[in-house]
Amino acid sequence: MIRRILYHIIIAVVLLNSHVTLGQVRLPRLVSNGMILQREMPVNIWGWASPGEKVELSFNSQTFKTITTAEGKWKIVLPEQKAGGPFSMTITASNQINLKNILFGDVWLCSGQSNMELPMSRVAPLYRNEIESSTNPNIRLFQVPVRWNYNNLQEDIKGGEWEEANPRDILKYTAVGYFFAHDLYKRYNVPIGIIQCAAGGSSAESWISEESLKNFPEQYQIARQLADSTFMRKLLASEKEALGNWFEGLEKNDLGRKGISWMDPLLDDSSWPNFQLPSSFAEAGMDFGNGAVWFRKEIDLPESCSGKSALLELGRIVDGDSVFVNGTFVGNTTYQYPPRRYPVAPGILKAGKNNISVKVISQSGNGAFIKDKPYQLNVNGKTFDLKGVWKYNIGSACAPCPLSTFFPGKPLGLYNAMLYPVANYTLKGMLWYQGESNTERANEYKSVLSTLIGEWRNLWGQGDLPFLFVQLPDFSEPGNDPSNGDWAILRDQQLKTLSVPNTAMVVSIGLGEWNDIHPLRKKEVGQRLALAAEKLAYGDKKVVSSGPICQSMKIDGNKIELTFTNCGSGLIANNGKELKHFAIAGADKKFVWGEAEIKGNKIIVWNDTIVNPVFVRYAWADNPAGANLYNKEGLPASPFTTEK
Repeated sequence: MIRRILYHIIIAVVLLNSHVTLGQVRLPRLVSNGMILQREMPVNIWGWASPGEKVELSFNSQTFKTITTAEGKWKIVLPEQKAGGPFSMTITASNQINLKNILFGDVWLCSGQSNMELPMSRVAPLYRNEIESSTNPNIRLFQVPVRWNYNNLQEDIKGGEWEEANPRDILKYTAVGYFFAHDLYKRYNVPIGIIQCAAGGSSAESWISEESLKNFPEQYQIARQLADSTFMRKLLASEKEALGNWFEGLEKNDLGRKGISWMDPLLDDSSWPNFQLPSSFAEAGMDFGNGAVWFRKEIDLPESCSGKSALLELGRIVDGDSVFVNGTFVGNTTYQYPPRRYPVAPGILKAGKNNISVKVISQSGNGAFIKDKPYQLNVNGKTFDLKGVWKYNIGSACAPCPLSTFFPGKPLGLYNAMLYPVANYTLKGMLWYQGESNTERANEYKSVLSTLIGEWRNLWGQGDLPFLFVQLPDFSEPGNDPSNGDWAILRDQQLKTLSVPNTAMVVSIGLGEWNDIHPLRKKEVGQRLALAAEKLAYGDKKVVSSGPICQSMKIDGNKIELTFTNCGSGLIANNGKELKHFAIAGADKKFVWGEAEIKGNKIIVWNDTIVNPVFVRYAWADNPAGANLYNKEGLPASPFTTEK
């Protein structure tokens, strides 16, 4: 009795001092219609109501009761449930909330940066059949909106809903996460829920708490600076003004907008210089750095194309572009990474001569039409190649575009606003695809990622939750000689993170694109993550879930003998008879290409010019093109170095 009186006194004091407004019971966005809850584990259901209010939860012929805290919070833990559904749930306080279409299955958090966030719409050209056949009410996805906050931990997210997989809705969801879920459902036939909590360009430190950031002083200071409201207000105002002035001046001085518009199909551009597309502006000998450049091409189309709808593909362009066909605007992109795929509406194309005009805005002096990308017009079942000679003219030249702070890449903000609010949701495990934004400080990535893993596990309070991560793929132009690079170093740091218990790494070497930091082959990444989950999270010891991992080395005369784990049915040289991308060095660490031979689960490496070998590297480059050590199950070996 005395405890109850004291409890209500405390509530009254809190209400008086904090001016808490009495409110009806409410739920977090994740706890909503269509949700998938974790099977065979106690499950958290939580929310908010008035302080001291009684809350009842009715589920599956059972009733659970609690009373909100002085802060108006409540939580009920449902007992373990088998996979299945659909179920309904009712939460009652001063009001009532009815939830429907609830399933129990396995729930996975998918986090990281753009290659985890990359939606199915971006990879659609490779996976049209998979998209068309994606309807499955037992695979559901929830997308946490990208938000950041440097001052306070957020209690809830600002949007999102559970959606069943179908050809329309999965287009906006993580491709890696969908293919992962698809394979797990096929394997275990239980509902699979994917919580997409990722942000393009985010650093690993973006997802770490303020307390843990103290272990990384430089990043901690950045977070503290951004938490200063005065600093942030001045920063946003100054950057907005500078950026606005730059674009205003660009448009004001653009010759392509004065007189006869340079997108006008009737414009005489015969005196304009030629430009060989695709290439960079520098490669083309263009005396130009920053500003607006107009490109034009005339293309002849047959009568069968007249009035038809079409798809215009313009590869990738650095940095932004606006595109016109026969003077009609068909689309624009404001930054360099997305593929340019612009639909051309019926009625725009005609028989005979057609004009395509592209205004490119180069912001940092690196203007380019990226090579080895599709540049074509697809219409009425025919493809018209657009590579080759175009005309160009400079519309406006100016200073480089002022830099703007990219907040998702800054420490702490995403942890506070995206990760922390979902940490009550019971999981099967976690997926992580990130690292590109950390390559400039690659040497400390193991420490950062290990910190992140430990902190996330503590936050969820489910013990050593399975943590599966993707090693960075190949990227950038390949070289001919043994090389070093930040991407190689970061991959090695990822490999070393396997020392953290209950983790698994997916090797994505061979799935990258030299000219695109966002490679399209996400199906294989998802499939390899599913294999890793089958072994680590589901306990299937028979699954070969990884490619070969170098375990040890032994020097034998002028040769080095390497021993591997995860050999599966045996080691092979994929797509060839000879192993490639092994380099060997003596104590001076001057690496040269080595010969390599498979002997059982071992590989012998040598070079006749290295009499006393000490070190071996494999696939040690930003883009180790041609690296071909695999196991017979088709999984690639992780890059490695024997250097300590």
